[in-house]
Amino acid sequence: MNYLAHSFLSFSDEQIVGQFLEDVIPNRDRFSYPEKMQQGITLHREIDTFTDAHPALRDAKKIFSPLVRLYSGAFVDVAMDYFLANSLSDQELKNHAEKVYLVLRKYEELLPERLVRMVNGMEKDNWLYNYKEECGIQYSMQNVLNKAKYLDKDLAVFEVFRKNKPQLQNHFNVFFPELLAHAKKINAAF
Repeated sequence: MNYLAHSFLSFSDEQIVGQFLEDVIPNRDRFSYPEKMQQGITLHREIDTFTDAHPALRDAKKIFSPLVRLYSGAFVDVAMDYFLANSLSDQELKNHAEKVYLVLRKYEELLPERLVRMVNGMEKDNWLYNYKEECGIQYSMQNVLNKAKYLDKDLAVFEVFRKNKPQLQNHFNVFFPELLAHAKKINAAF
């Protein structure tokens, strides 16, 4: 899952922060954060583990893998954020995006500089809200291509997404309710 799903599957402000920290801090630093942020880090890992093992997402990866091989999971994550964004009402999505930016700003002094820079760009271009638009997903997929060490930056990944949207939507419909139930179960155990 990508930024929208991870933030959406958080049950407190501190968990939102932890979900974002997971991608940018070394494992050894996780215990230097407050307990509820550590819960967000744990939740992020649980979400990723569940996602990687889910049959619907393994099938979704097959759509991208002929083109991007081992990077297929990253593109599926971005695609799933598109479907999540479009499953919410416009107002729900707008409110969620604004809340995430406010929460990350509230705890900015605890964030590594790399994450602060990312949040600046994320908020400026309203990434979370714009996941609902094809142009937002195209931008995100291009970012993945740009960061991928061993992929051509001009691969037609977005075209693969557009061509296979109905199939990817079906995978999301099967997968996401189960992921939501799993995240709630993990949160209840904290």
